[in-house]
Amino acid sequence: MGKRLFKATVVVSSMTLMSRLLGFVRDTLIARLFGVDVATDAFFVAFKIPNLLRRLFTEGAFAHALVPVMANHQGDKFALRQFIGKTAGTLTAWSLLVTLIAMVLAPVLVLILAPGFAWQGPQYDLAVSLLRITLPFGLCIVLVAFAGAILNAHEHYALPALTPIILNISMIVAALWVAPSMNVPITALAWGVFVAGILQLLFQVPSLVQLGLLPKLTIKFRDPDVSLVINRLLPAIFSASVTQVNLLLDALVASFLVSGSVSWLYYSDRLVEFPLGILGMGLATVILPNLANHYVADDTTAFSATLDWGLRLVLLVGMPATIGLFVLAEPMLSTLFQYDEFTLNDVHKAGQSLKAYSVGLLGYLFIKILVSGFTSRHDLKSPVRYGLIAMITSLALNVLAIPLAHAGLALATSLGALLNAALLLGRLLQDKAYQPGLGWLLFLARVALASVAMAVCLCYFVDDSWWQQWSSGDRISNLLKWISIGFAVYALTLVTFGLRLRHLTGTSDKIRSF
Repeated sequence: MGKRLFKATVVVSSMTLMSRLLGFVRDTLIARLFGVDVATDAFFVAFKIPNLLRRLFTEGAFAHALVPVMANHQGDKFALRQFIGKTAGTLTAWSLLVTLIAMVLAPVLVLILAPGFAWQGPQYDLAVSLLRITLPFGLCIVLVAFAGAILNAHEHYALPALTPIILNISMIVAALWVAPSMNVPITALAWGVFVAGILQLLFQVPSLVQLGLLPKLTIKFRDPDVSLVINRLLPAIFSASVTQVNLLLDALVASFLVSGSVSWLYYSDRLVEFPLGILGMGLATVILPNLANHYVADDTTAFSATLDWGLRLVLLVGMPATIGLFVLAEPMLSTLFQYDEFTLNDVHKAGQSLKAYSVGLLGYLFIKILVSGFTSRHDLKSPVRYGLIAMITSLALNVLAIPLAHAGLALATSLGALLNAALLLGRLLQDKAYQPGLGWLLFLARVALASVAMAVCLCYFVDDSWWQQWSSGDRISNLLKWISIGFAVYALTLVTFGLRLRHLTGTSDKIRSF
């Protein structure tokens, strides 16, 4: 089991890595060409809804609603095709209706997303205009996520993971070649988002045809299977993506703070999304279908072993990512974004929120895995309940963290994510759905020692001002050097104290014993 899961996770993570790297190129260009001002704040607010929908649907939440139901039809290809067609048709009808309503209500949505814009007339009007352009992306992304869930359920992982690259390419083209010819250059980015939605949907079609599962759209509002998916969709989205909801609320509160706060949070969140998207997305994508199949087969041992393997891998990779993001926050931001209009002050401000977000990285990653342990067993109530508790806690902490400005909002979100993960884990242990395997204390000791060694190395050798004194090329080469050194120290410490790769790729029994 471990070897198959590991290979599939590597495939998804590799595709996601390509997308994330291109995403950094995209954001670097936006920072360099547009800087941080009222126009970029307006775009990032308008981009919040389609980007949130992308994260909610394509990064696993949709699969939590669909894959466990699909598992009940896997033995009958005809029934599966019927189920896919009527579900796709009904989702298309609902999504189209919601998109049209949202476009009409765009002025209200901007007030909800960024009420602070109401006192800044031109910025508010621009945000409304940009939002109307980007909203149809949401319609397309629902269908993209639906197609991706079908492909993942049939162990076709690479194509859905590669699809997000299209959004990055489209926005890069818009920024470089469309924006200079427009009266309001930032509008080009919105049109880039619009076009990307259509292209992403078309990109999925050949693989669905190959599987013989291209949906023949039929609308069945009252069909029991369709109703089951629809009824599962909202709680699945919330439970899997409560952190994304908190990020949306961060932008809402940040709109009342000084100009640039929304953008600082956006750029710091983008760096946190790098390890979260690569590891969290890869693991959640691969683990969910396996958990659903183990549950249908009533194989509790394999179910628990799969969760155990995922949690260990999250901790193993998440710890060095957390340390790296915290210690190298400003050097990373400077290397990636400090060009032309993105100033040193922007680096400092975004660095504060990046450090705060990095505190919760392990929480964000654990949630991705733990929620699968509930939804695969058709339990959506527990993740929703714990997600609500975490969200309310984060909102309360936002009030207490006002003196810390935008960084306080990021810290509140991180603490909420850690609380959410703790509640989810506690319930799985209580239900005995997850029983930790052997060797956890030794594993924790190895990871702790390696983490301390990496942190000491980076903190000792990396001076706070080294990155400010070098050219762009020097910053890139030195940042890569320190990332490599940190990773090498972490890996060598793990190997020295007995951790081996076979522990991650062996059978389920070996996984539980390392």
